[in-house]
Amino acid sequence: MQLVEQGKLSLDQPMGQVLPQLAAPMVLEGFDASGKPRLRPARRAITLRHLLTHTSGFTYSNWSDRISRYEKATGMVDIAESRNGAFASPLEFDPGERWQYGIGMDVVGKIVEAVSGQSLEIYFRENIFEPLGMADTGFLISSAQKQRTATTYARQADGSLKALPFEMPQRPEFFSGGGGLFSTPRDYMAFLRMLLADGTFNGAQILKAQTVASMRTNQIGDLDVTPLKSSAPAWSNDANLFPGMEQKWGLSFDINTRPGPNGRSAGSYTWAGLLNCYYWVDPVKRVTGAIFTQVLPFYDARVVDLYGAFERGLYMGLASL
Repeated sequence: MQLVEQGKLSLDQPMGQVLPQLAAPMVLEGFDASGKPRLRPARRAITLRHLLTHTSGFTYSNWSDRISRYEKATGMVDIAESRNGAFASPLEFDPGERWQYGIGMDVVGKIVEAVSGQSLEIYFRENIFEPLGMADTGFLISSAQKQRTATTYARQADGSLKALPFEMPQRPEFFSGGGGLFSTPRDYMAFLRMLLADGTFNGAQILKAQTVASMRTNQIGDLDVTPLKSSAPAWSNDANLFPGMEQKWGLSFDINTRPGPNGRSAGSYTWAGLLNCYYWVDPVKRVTGAIFTQVLPFYDARVVDLYGAFERGLYMGLASL
């Protein structure tokens, strides 16, 4: 969005103009009787808006049986194992046809690098983290920071937690716009407070107020955000942040169209991280909150319940002031 503000990118610009890998996208139509994938050219170009709103056709195998099947049929390495696998993946649908969470943000990271001429690590550090005072945030961490990283756990069938090795690589194929950053709750709250304050925090303007306003506005029109249906139970449960509620998507957040069940206003925006980290920003009541755990699989019922209780408590406290 900084590059859009500067006129270096346009939301509706075909991204094949920036990344040649996106110039001729193919759509996975299905599989023939022998299990071979059937592909066809996409009917329209992929734009930056498509990528930022998860309407590009790129999906995640964690929540797509078809992409999981495609990986098995072709030997394509999943993005979790190879970041460059993102560019070998076909689309599941034509750009703009529907919403489905996917690897679009990983692709956006490559676009930022191509346009800025910097690695994502350097671009983020110079344009976001250092201005906001986020000294503990980045893709690459020091030896001292590594000693402070939280342990990751896997929820067992009996409800207990088992520690498991989980570390983002320090020599990645490329820095990913879709995941891989290390941070701390204190640092991340600085980022959220910047959004809450319409792009400025502690004297540093990261984005213009009108840009932040557009980011928290419906950008998918009549399309709706749909529940995440797990195809990899070890990594994720089925997930729906607002069951029974129409949800829209901004640039790049889930927007609840009605007041949330735990206190947040209609028009608040939110999302989450795979290891059960969750946040929301309420621009109406001017409050933001987050909860950070390191637990797999995603959308852990106990963590989600705790998140709801935290939100309710926060709004009850606000009401009593």
